[in-house]
Amino acid sequence: MIRQPIIVVMGHVDHGKTSLLDRIRSTTITSKEAGGITQHIGASEVPIDVINKICGPMLKATGSKITLPGLLFIDTPGHEAFTNLRKRGGSVADIAILVVDVSKGFEPQTIEAINILKEYKTPFIVAANKIDLITGWIAQKTSSVMESLQKQNDYVRNEFDTRMYQMEGRLSELGFSSEVFNKVKDFKTELAIVPMSAKSGEGIAELLMMVTGLAQRFLEEDLKTDVRGPGKGSILEKKEVRGLGITIDVILYDGTLHVNDTVAFATPTGVATVKIKALLRPKPLHEIRDSSAKFYSVEEANAACGVKISGTGLEDAMPGSPLIQVTSEGYEKEISKELGEVFESDKSGVILKSDSIGSIEAISRLLKAEGFGISKKGIGNVTKRDVLDAFTLNATEPLNAVILAFNVHLDEDAKEAMASSGVKLIEGDVIYKLIDDYKLFVEGKKKDIVVKVEGSVTYPAVIRILPDSCFRVSGPAVFGIEVKVGRIKPNYVLINEEGEVIGKIKEIQAEKAALQVAKKGEQVAISVNGPTFGRQIKEGQLLYTRIPDGDERLLTGTFSNLIDNEEKEVLKRIIELKKLSKRGA
Repeated sequence: MIRQPIIVVMGHVDHGKTSLLDRIRSTTITSKEAGGITQHIGASEVPIDVINKICGPMLKATGSKITLPGLLFIDTPGHEAFTNLRKRGGSVADIAILVVDVSKGFEPQTIEAINILKEYKTPFIVAANKIDLITGWIAQKTSSVMESLQKQNDYVRNEFDTRMYQMEGRLSELGFSSEVFNKVKDFKTELAIVPMSAKSGEGIAELLMMVTGLAQRFLEEDLKTDVRGPGKGSILEKKEVRGLGITIDVILYDGTLHVNDTVAFATPTGVATVKIKALLRPKPLHEIRDSSAKFYSVEEANAACGVKISGTGLEDAMPGSPLIQVTSEGYEKEISKELGEVFESDKSGVILKSDSIGSIEAISRLLKAEGFGISKKGIGNVTKRDVLDAFTLNATEPLNAVILAFNVHLDEDAKEAMASSGVKLIEGDVIYKLIDDYKLFVEGKKKDIVVKVEGSVTYPAVIRILPDSCFRVSGPAVFGIEVKVGRIKPNYVLINEEGEVIGKIKEIQAEKAALQVAKKGEQVAISVNGPTFGRQIKEGQLLYTRIPDGDERLLTGTFSNLIDNEEKEVLKRIIELKKLSKRGA
């Protein structure tokens, strides 16, 4: 049978995510929550008869028929529901609605949502909310934005067109071809923008029509489910409910679950199983997190739906974990394999601690896209062990001596260890901000390291001894040279073309003034401890700077940008001369 599509609602704080669902389900969740901001993850079912009621006139006008059983909306304060709505290889969400305030445009969390949707390759529609705030807009008693737009004056219609054009331009900058929904020619290649007002209800009909129409047209194969098959879902949230104890909110995306079924899920230490004691469903047009919604017990739950599961032993269930019905052996291997992919780490990188599997996966994807590695991943608070692991990175990879802590805290002993560790802790509850803070840290650290390296590293250089320029034969030898490639400084060691050490530069002078550096093209006098002019060194001879092994690694690796192509060729020659000298020894 065809299940209802799972729709995630995303967007920046205060852009109207919850208000949009409130308008659809005619509840008042926003007014009950602090600041009107969604505080918890929830799921809301919108039955087919409600969709038909809202979209009735448009359905008649277009001759369309909705064949879906309904819509399952996920309402979230940010990225959490989407990232926890995960299954192997992608997201459980079939389609997303990205809510954007037309008066504020694309704010940071809007960009974060787009990046996450792109990473998971999830199709989405843009809901251009708050059109009622356009100066002069007069709200109409209709759920159709096109019908309402026709009744606005010319100034308002022009302003409306300007706002939509600006939104299309911004989406173009982000790599999307977009149009207002009624101008879209190809929904496979163009992103649909649906203007609307959650406050007045204008545009709700078009939004629901777009979601149901696109789901029916492009996602039919994905929506097929065997209701007799074993239940599969994703854990959205774990919470304690009075009278029930610890419960888990689950989005069931395939099959059926029954009371007394055994289900398996991931824990911080492996895989656990629990026998379902009760399946609880909210009434239609209510949702799991609404305290005023009265749950009712059911004997079974069919995909797709949001369901609360009660049972003994759910204390260690992790949000973002797959949940599968245990029907035979192999469930543990299946879950472990999936989690193994999520927690795969790199040879080098930061340490990441987060509150859920979904967050770990999303942050890992976005860090990888930025070119960063993760050497260790974990669920839960930052521990002393984490700090010690990061501390060991300081000696070899200071840019990775970092702990990224997303929605988690520090254990007390970890705080003590941090005080003297030199480890950088970056905390946050918004993914984009966490990653941006790490990028800023890396940029700052690189600048500090570059300044330090620039002042201490030995650069590759070639000098030529000038004719008739010996001012002192030895102790130290003083003679004139021209810098052919690179730069030289006092204390640089010089080698000849056989790789033999000639001596160390004691001083550099030009017109009797001491210099700290002599660069390509400059003719200066240098004093060198060690050689005797006429024996170890002669007029016209080429000498090279000897590069210590540590500096060689820096200049051929992380800090190769400090030298130009000519210097890089000289460095290769110097490395060859060092090898020649070792063979001769």
